[in-house]
Amino acid sequence: MKIVVDNKIPYIRETICQLADEVVFLSGAAITADDVRDADVLVVRTRTHCDRQLLEGSKVQLVVTATIGYDHIDTQWLESAGIRWTNCPGCNSGSVAQYVECTLLLLEQQKGLSLHQSTIGIVGCGHVGSKVKAVAERLGMQVLICDPLLGNPSFVSLDEIERRCDVITFHVPLTREGCYATWHMADDSFFRHLTRVPYIINTSRGEVVDNKALLAALQDGRVRDAVIDVWEHEPHPDAELLDRVFIGTPHIAGYSADGKTNADNMVIDAICQQFALPHPGKIAPPALPNDFHYTGSPLDLYNPMDDSKKLKADASQFEQLRNNYPLRREKKD
Repeated sequence: MKIVVDNKIPYIRETICQLADEVVFLSGAAITADDVRDADVLVVRTRTHCDRQLLEGSKVQLVVTATIGYDHIDTQWLESAGIRWTNCPGCNSGSVAQYVECTLLLLEQQKGLSLHQSTIGIVGCGHVGSKVKAVAERLGMQVLICDPLLGNPSFVSLDEIERRCDVITFHVPLTREGCYATWHMADDSFFRHLTRVPYIINTSRGEVVDNKALLAALQDGRVRDAVIDVWEHEPHPDAELLDRVFIGTPHIAGYSADGKTNADNMVIDAICQQFALPHPGKIAPPALPNDFHYTGSPLDLYNPMDDSKKLKADASQFEQLRNNYPLRREKKD
């Protein structure tokens, strides 16, 4: 069996090599049809577009993306071609919740946001949104949830989020069709209907928030400030928007070592299940250095301002910062 793997998926190399006769590690953005022609499994991240152009005529039986999102996969074509695909739902939900918690703490420390007196609107309450809800409640915030797909009668409309919230954070997949399409969910109309001059946080997909409309809303004072981890036209974020936001990071909210090893283990599980292989055992995240200083604050473990400063210093390093991300843990073992 042959497996082709994105070479920027960390911690997986030793374990996945136990599953196949041949494992090839390649840059995700550079994987070609020739590379996968004789492969049985393709393991990717978001930078590899898995579609007819890449996979037609190949031996690939299984595509696994080590990510929650799968808008880079043409699922309809894969299914019609008899190629099984799977993602890693919830793998980095704890990591994104950590990112949001730390940005909220920074908004309180540096922008004067009183968390106990604020209402947060969470748009999307799946794996990530539900953990962000728990974080916000622990911080003493009032929480409103908008997620019409879940049909919970206690949830509210997007209109109510626009009217009542001091912070609005997005945790939805990117969809372009249907009555609940999320592409440009936060558009010029959304920003014009805001009444509380909120902070905006986006860690979902860049296209969920119309970046030009957000910049205009920041300039016009309709949005107080923003924390943006995902961007339209990645890896080339709008330079003016990047300079204007409070925190701007290179799509790394879910990049804790804990989240990455969760994804690794889900990838291994999927391959073993597909080909009835013996399981090689779980992958564990690396430990923090012995000299790591921990006072008990979440910001000891992770401060998103560090990532923001690096990206703002040189936005051309977007992919380098993402692909060579340092060790980050969600908890101290």
